[in-house]
Amino acid sequence: MELIRQFIDLFLHLDDHLKEVIEQYGGWTYLILFLVVFCETGLVVTPILPGDSLLFAAGTFAGLGMLDVKLLFVLLTIAAILGDAVNYACGHYIGPKVFRYEGGWFFRREYLDRTSRVYEKYGAKTIVLARFIPIIRTFAPFLAGVGRMSYPKFAAYNIIGGIVWVGLFLFAGHWFGNMPMVRKNFTLVILAIIVISVLPGFIEFFRAWLRRRSLERSASAEPRP
Repeated sequence: MELIRQFIDLFLHLDDHLKEVIEQYGGWTYLILFLVVFCETGLVVTPILPGDSLLFAAGTFAGLGMLDVKLLFVLLTIAAILGDAVNYACGHYIGPKVFRYEGGWFFRREYLDRTSRVYEKYGAKTIVLARFIPIIRTFAPFLAGVGRMSYPKFAAYNIIGGIVWVGLFLFAGHWFGNMPMVRKNFTLVILAIIVISVLPGFIEFFRAWLRRRSLERSASAEPRP
């Protein structure tokens, strides 16, 4: 419970915590931010780390002159691209071994085959769009590796997605984060960023649930011989 409370406090008061980090660690803040972005995108086990909101907050402090926005853009873009590349490699080399068991409950061979077909059709688009959806952006490159998406295609869209994602939120914070209205309601702005980011995932989940229920009702309504 205490850990959950700390995570909630981190997200709700991200500006206060980041300010403390900058004041305490100075130039090492760049390395800390690099590692957070890399882990959030590169390690399947750390999808709950702040991403969009952290970039916005970092841009806000860059607008105050406490950080260099150009250096942040270069470093965090590299972190995002490297993170997805590592995630892809994990899926590529470890994924097939995990999915080789036909009778598995979660890691089933049919999931691997299905993932391969999905990424052959929508893979490149998914890699870019997934950048803007928390949790999903952590798993998308792993599944791309599992599904054996060609690496040149993955790398191209990984670079595009990394540049656009980091640039959008970082410079949004830099340009708008220090407006009086935003600064006064910074917690609400962070919450809005989180809600807007996760909304597409919830919408897609709800649509899939509706389709499944519709199929179940159709199947139950069919006359039995």
